[in-house]
Amino acid sequence: MSHPEVSVLTAVDVALDAKATLGEGPSWDDATGTLIWVDISARTVHRFDPVSGVDVTRSVGLDVGAAVAHVASGGIAVAVRDGFALLPPGNGPLDLRGPTEADRPDARMNDGKCDSQGRFWAGTQRYDLAPGAGSMYRWELDGTVKQVFGDITISNGLGWSPDDRTMYFIDTAKCSIDAMDFDTATGAVSNRRELVNLPSSIGGGDGMTVDEEGYLWVAMWDGWAVRRFAPDGVLDRIIRLPVSHVTSVCFGGPDLSDLYITSGRVNETGPLPPEQLAREPLAGALFRARPGMRGLPTHPYRG
Repeated sequence: MSHPEVSVLTAVDVALDAKATLGEGPSWDDATGTLIWVDISARTVHRFDPVSGVDVTRSVGLDVGAAVAHVASGGIAVAVRDGFALLPPGNGPLDLRGPTEADRPDARMNDGKCDSQGRFWAGTQRYDLAPGAGSMYRWELDGTVKQVFGDITISNGLGWSPDDRTMYFIDTAKCSIDAMDFDTATGAVSNRRELVNLPSSIGGGDGMTVDEEGYLWVAMWDGWAVRRFAPDGVLDRIIRLPVSHVTSVCFGGPDLSDLYITSGRVNETGPLPPEQLAREPLAGALFRARPGMRGLPTHPYRG
């Protein structure tokens, strides 16, 4: 496969100056034409309407790492500190349905998303970032939870190739993007291998999405950018951001050509210092870029 010279995009809009503490987990809800996203530390789930500019917020009472539409209830499925849960339509309380590590208050769920069959994947991590203490879980369509693999430090970016034969995963602490063979029917993964090495000089790999050409878009924590990699791991292009802590990405919009990008106002030890926030007044904003290609649909939870 031949590759063009790496291009750099700097034209990025502010979709919402949310000032999120730790914005994360964006997913596009095609049924409503809205973007669902979370603020982990603020324990809130957001639904942003790009047409009206209105952002509706719901408190969930627990740290929340990811959120997707839930087909059966018309509400939202979430990965929270203690496991998988549902937020019913309206203002109903959080309903924990799939506990994972509820007996471990020192751990929480982080990034997550659904595969093409509607199974919800999300991984855990310790608050103190203890090496290898987290695991990847899968919320099945029958409501059961399966532990898929362990030895995770900071569970992040998930994605699947357009042909559904490859699953991608990022453990930020490993400084790499991994690929695994994926069985669509069963959800089984095998043959995990490193696809891309991410040197610390460019930031840490965080959230990820895949476009219709099979290229991977990776948010770079402490890297001021989103980076696009070809299916064979070669860097293709870079989107520069005016904030350092870029957290996740998701394609949305009527034709899936808008790339939404979340960010945060914290680092590993706490809030960004005032002098850094002065240099990054848009830290915590929700950004939107139009890079000229379309993404794959976000899948809702179908359990």
